[in-house]
Amino acid sequence: MLTRKQHELLMFIHERIKETGVSPSFDEMKEALDLASKSGIHRLITALEERGFLRRLAHRARALEVVKMPEQATTAAPAQGRTAFQPQLVEAYRAMPMAANDTRELSILGKIAAGTPIEAIQHERDRMHVPESILGSGEHYVLEVQGDSMIHAGILDGDFVVIRKTSTANSGEIVVALIMGEEATLKRLRRKGASIALEAANPAYETRIFGPDQVQVQGKLTGLIRRYH
Repeated sequence: MLTRKQHELLMFIHERIKETGVSPSFDEMKEALDLASKSGIHRLITALEERGFLRRLAHRARALEVVKMPEQATTAAPAQGRTAFQPQLVEAYRAMPMAANDTRELSILGKIAAGTPIEAIQHERDRMHVPESILGSGEHYVLEVQGDSMIHAGILDGDFVVIRKTSTANSGEIVVALIMGEEATLKRLRRKGASIALEAANPAYETRIFGPDQVQVQGKLTGLIRRYH
């Protein structure tokens, strides 16, 4: 059984690693839990290690690994101010039948880079039946993911992402971003003052910073489809 603070810290570390691929710093943990000193964080981490929830990775700075989650973690809210995309994943088998009234046929508009940006979104190349359960209101389309920069958000090379068309997004949401009218990429959007940052979910890729007029939001991620051949 974890104390409230132990549970809060474990969830904060878990959500941050999912969001960025990197564990948070002690200062970030102290601020998130509203503690007066880092010594309190050290004690909490030690307690979580002893209980088998966390593991420190040797020879790496800021390296913590979440080994297991408490049972109540599945319903606990993320730490205040931190949200991470939870993909509504559909495992699609080519031969699996679907009732027509349970799906919606959407356009596949080519590939989207989850890595180094590629050319802008193409015209419709195919169509796909998508379960209504992962769709909401509005107009949607599908893109095939190319690259590995969003793997820590659960988005893999070859996945199909379901995108709801919109020209606006909140900071922290995963979006299709058109960069300077030429390159389209799938990244987490962050607003930093007057600038816009496009963040990967893989520490191997750097965050790219743009002026507000250089990035156009073309949609927000709502679901994920993974095919097994």
